[in-house]
Amino acid sequence: MVAENHVTNEKINNLTPDDFRPISQDEKNAEIIQRESLSAWRDAWERLRENKLAMSGLVVLIVLILMAIVGPMISKYDYFTNYLDKTNLPPSGEHWFGTDDLGRDMFARTWMGARISLTVGFAAALSDLIIGVLYGGIMGYVGGRTDNIMNKFSEILYSIPYLLVCILLLVVMEPSLFTIIVALSITGWINMAWIVRGQIMGLKNQEYVLASRSMGAGARRILLRHLIPNSLSPIIVTLTLTVPSAIFAEAFLSFLGLGVQVPVASWGSMISDALNSWTIYPWRMLFPAIFISLTMLSFNLLGDGLRDALDPKMKK
Repeated sequence: MVAENHVTNEKINNLTPDDFRPISQDEKNAEIIQRESLSAWRDAWERLRENKLAMSGLVVLIVLILMAIVGPMISKYDYFTNYLDKTNLPPSGEHWFGTDDLGRDMFARTWMGARISLTVGFAAALSDLIIGVLYGGIMGYVGGRTDNIMNKFSEILYSIPYLLVCILLLVVMEPSLFTIIVALSITGWINMAWIVRGQIMGLKNQEYVLASRSMGAGARRILLRHLIPNSLSPIIVTLTLTVPSAIFAEAFLSFLGLGVQVPVASWGSMISDALNSWTIYPWRMLFPAIFISLTMLSFNLLGDGLRDALDPKMKK
């Protein structure tokens, strides 16, 4: 201890006036550690951009959506006209994805199927957003007996097999795109409702909610202006995972012949038509199967990336 005090006193005695010169502005700024202030959504976007798999899924989905819009118009052939002199042609410069057993252009039919599948997927996500969020929000906020009754009703619906409800409805009603959307919307919103219910139950006793209630805000305003906006992260993630499930369900129903009817193309119906001859004409099954898998994989990768980006615990 004595030796350390001796060294310190020696350093103090050796100080000169030059050691007390004012530092320059640049040296002062060099000591400042600052970071750009980012909003929660901007910060989530930056973290999502760092996830290469999620961004790859997003790029693929953008391309698929654009091709679903313009793809059927790019080919000089439409998706419904039969050319019996051009049946089962392999992919070529004339028919990029080949033709089917009726001579219809597989390129135009594939992208028409993408349009049908994406429409069903986004419509199912929209029904989740409207029905599931509102139903779950009311359950979680009101609580008590109302919550018990509403929750039991959703459990009863959930106990009925999902695809069975769709098949029964499609048997009763005329198979069409609208019927598929209605069938998928009957029970598809239940998972979303339960997720929102759990989020609302955890948020409704927060200080900002109590302050809003004490200032005279009604249940509707608190739910729509405070609780649901603060539950957007799990809602968005659930929506991205709902779309591939709906796309697969539509493809399965169309494969069974309960989906959209001819001449409208669907990935599921295209696979069903190619099933008996896929070993001879593999391209007829190959392209719709690839795009179903690619679409579902892209949505799942994007959903996983959004879950990580929107999770505060994953923030560095």
